[in-house]
Amino acid sequence: MFTDLKTRIDSPDVEELLSYAVISDPGELERVHAEYKEEAALQLYGWEDEGLLVGLIGFEMTEDGSIDIRHIAVLPENRGKGYARGMILELLAERQPRYVVAETEDESAANFYRSLGFMVYSLGENPSGIEQLRCVYEVEESED
Repeated sequence: MFTDLKTRIDSPDVEELLSYAVISDPGELERVHAEYKEEAALQLYGWEDEGLLVGLIGFEMTEDGSIDIRHIAVLPENRGKGYARGMILELLAERQPRYVVAETEDESAANFYRSLGFMVYSLGENPSGIEQLRCVYEVEESED
């Protein structure tokens, strides 16, 4: 079940999943947690299976009708079971964006997005020498 997590942002299960999405320093986790808590434009949804929160996705709907995925994470023991895919597909169905954008430094994450039909573009290297990747999914307009 896809559910809004903003009301339970301070719960340990949400905090744990956010920690998987924010792999850098603990200060970054605190900053991200505060952003989701304070900024109304940032949305945080989770996927529950049999009462267990197994994944979350943080995103922003932009003014042009697109979705900017900020964070996505699944509990390690539940990875590879389609939860991340399910959250993205649920977002597409519920929000009907023009396109979806995600940025990553992780090639395996880029491959995941490719498997969903995202186009992946290099943004070049960051100051640490790590390649930044932009993943874009353009939603086909339906003919009514």
